[in-house]
Amino acid sequence: MLNNRKTRTALAATLLAAFALPVLAQNIAVVNGKAVPKSRADVLSQQIAKSGRPITPEVEGQIKDEVIAREIFLQEAQKQGLEGTEDYKNQMELARQTILIRDLFAKWQDKNPISDTEAKAEYDKFAAANGSKEYKAHHILVDKESDAKDIIARLKKGAKFEDIAKKQSKDTGSGANGGELDWASPNNYVKEFSDGLASLKKGQITETPVKSQFGYHIIRLDDVREAKLPPFDQVKPQIVQQLQQQKLAAYQQDLRSKAKVE
Repeated sequence: MLNNRKTRTALAATLLAAFALPVLAQNIAVVNGKAVPKSRADVLSQQIAKSGRPITPEVEGQIKDEVIAREIFLQEAQKQGLEGTEDYKNQMELARQTILIRDLFAKWQDKNPISDTEAKAEYDKFAAANGSKEYKAHHILVDKESDAKDIIARLKKGAKFEDIAKKQSKDTGSGANGGELDWASPNNYVKEFSDGLASLKKGQITETPVKSQFGYHIIRLDDVREAKLPPFDQVKPQIVQQLQQQKLAAYQQDLRSKAKVE
């Protein structure tokens, strides 16, 4: 009988251990008698992986510690009855809305991807709009036409463009550098300025002031070169992202326009 009792006890322990293994495998820890599911750690791991950070054994340990700490704090918050407060309920409702809306937009974008054809068409459109040439120039900006004419007269007599720009240009950004502007497509400027720039030959200064919404410009064309646009493959990710944002904005506007708001 004694041997049979020992056998039954051992068998019972074996069976309990066998049933316990799957339960333990599903949990990352037990805190104050409450099991903490491994799925919580899996969610955090997925979020970290999406950010590009590798999930190393060290990171896995940090994730486990974080999940356990959250459970400890959660139990204390529940013990204090914080789940019953209006603030908690309001924040939970906002979180629910945010998650659902985020998933709605993510699902819509998955079903409406940007094709290579669309991206290439946008690139070609940008290339055409920015022309085939870039200009390097200096300019001086003043408020009065009479001042601009006086500066042109002084330049013709040998005055140094950079010195006048530093002293008189109201464009303080370029004025501090003697009126120097970076290489740019003429489409980067207001039409009056770009027209005046394109009419000049290399080394030439405008004969008459160029009027724009900003005042009167004296422009000197320093150099011209072929536009150096980055290759399509290099900027494709940025183009796709921009088109995705535009499409999503249109989708959102479509939902707004169809909604009956009273």
